[in-house]
Amino acid sequence: MAVYEAFAEQIRKFARSADVRANLVVKKILFDLSTSVVLKSPVGDPKFWKRPAPPGYVGGRFRANWQYGGNNINITTTQEKDKTGGPTISKVTGAIPERVIGMVHYITNSLPYSNRLENGWSWRQAPQGMVQVTILEFDRIVRQAATELP
Repeated sequence: MAVYEAFAEQIRKFARSADVRANLVVKKILFDLSTSVVLKSPVGDPKFWKRPAPPGYVGGRFRANWQYGGNNINITTTQEKDKTGGPTISKVTGAIPERVIGMVHYITNSLPYSNRLENGWSWRQAPQGMVQVTILEFDRIVRQAATELP
């Protein structure tokens, strides 16, 4: 009987270890996907516009509006601006919970012009969009996360 109990304990340890690793891999994938869409997001540059920018215009609102939602879509928008992407990446990845296995994850941008930007409206900075390009990188991101983590 002791042999079976020892074997059962080994199986439980393996299952816990696999669960912890799977959770880490999924978190890394979420971090990398978030980083990708944020950094690929265009930042308004009035020098290329046909019309002058409004007084006091500062680009980066679209980039700042990426949101994370766990098990539901986060439709929040903000007036914040983010030219570099760093603050938004921190905000989005900071919202990802510790336990991610078994959840549906959403990385969204609910500004009214987000679909236009995704479909090539920013032909200088993001002619192929942000999400579409990140989806093309998905397999590489998953493989990389699975091989980099212990």
